[in-house]
Amino acid sequence: MKFEIFKKLDGTLGRTGKITTPHGEILTPAFVTVGTKATVKSLNPEQVRDAGAQVVLANTYHLYLQPCDEIVRDAGGLGKFMNWSGPTMTDSGGFQVFSLGAAYGKEMSKVLKITDPSLLIPERFDDSDAPRLAKIGNDGVSFKSHLDGSMHYITPEKSIEIQHNLGADIIFAFDECTSPAEDLRYQEEALSRTHAWAKRSLEKHLQLNALRQAQGEQSMALFGIVQGGREESLRKKSAQIISDMTVDGKSFDGFGIGGSFAKEDMSTAVKWVNEILPEDKPRHLLGIGEPEDLFMGVENGVDLFDCVIPTRLGRNGTIYTKYGKISITNTKFRDDFTPVDEGCTCYTCTNYTRAYLAHLFHGKEMLGGTLASIHNLHFIVSLVDGMREAITHGTFETYKQSFLATYAK
Repeated sequence: MKFEIFKKLDGTLGRTGKITTPHGEILTPAFVTVGTKATVKSLNPEQVRDAGAQVVLANTYHLYLQPCDEIVRDAGGLGKFMNWSGPTMTDSGGFQVFSLGAAYGKEMSKVLKITDPSLLIPERFDDSDAPRLAKIGNDGVSFKSHLDGSMHYITPEKSIEIQHNLGADIIFAFDECTSPAEDLRYQEEALSRTHAWAKRSLEKHLQLNALRQAQGEQSMALFGIVQGGREESLRKKSAQIISDMTVDGKSFDGFGIGGSFAKEDMSTAVKWVNEILPEDKPRHLLGIGEPEDLFMGVENGVDLFDCVIPTRLGRNGTIYTKYGKISITNTKFRDDFTPVDEGCTCYTCTNYTRAYLAHLFHGKEMLGGTLASIHNLHFIVSLVDGMREAITHGTFETYKQSFLATYAK
């Protein structure tokens, strides 16, 4: 993998650049489309490509359980398995440690307001019988499959082995994602675990990459993940440790910024980290995709974002427009024969009306979710593409203010 910086955004950490992978280039900043189970839900690869997506990210945990990483390997790797010819990424499974553990049954998302008392984590060092599917130890994580209840144990080495079988261009070190509602004591313990797991992930990755090279196969890139919750000292400590981490003189190829963020201080947490991470390597903000958060990330030096939000909202009838989100099932759209978003050039907006999409959703037709997802994906991808163009032409602030002024209405 190769990363080049083209232009920097004056007065900020923002920049444009290019990541070169064995399966193509990624112009940055870029939105990474999520294809959890080697499929972008409701869309085929051609529709994903035509929506403007440059790269697809799949989920290690889900593909390990079904169909299993060996099957994906034997099919020729993730890209060939799903018929996607462009760059691919896989996460480490670390977020599932959070979603199946501390967040299980609490409906926590990647971004939450820590003032909500229903989301506070109880004392973590008791032996309560709170329902959880994952248990964390210093060596790894044991969990019950959400599919059949079978028991599994994932270590950093196992996560890297799975990801090498999946064969993506860019993979991530195994980490423990924590909630910003966790107390400082647990955040410190989890951070030490994440750093130990990062070193073990890098060691295993280098071993497997050496085997790939010996067999004449393409190398894969590994990103280390920075954690630390909402604590400034922990975030900065993690960024420094992950930046400096080496095995036999080799370091991470890029970095992921992980964790479940508090909405009110996400921007400061990202800035803390990116002021420390090496400027010459790409940075990926994991699981973030709302428009206002994308602007924040780009200004603070983020090169890549991934999130399920565009297609998840689309399947449920919530659609992005330049004036904010709309729920297409509202009565007022039943006889609205205008495009979903006036001026949008996506397949949905150039061929269908709001009335037609409203009809599809009211009739519970599968096409509704597909058309809405096409538009939402195109909207978010194009928004980040616009940021890249604006930085190039020195108009980023104007672009940002113009978008937010209408989107907030």
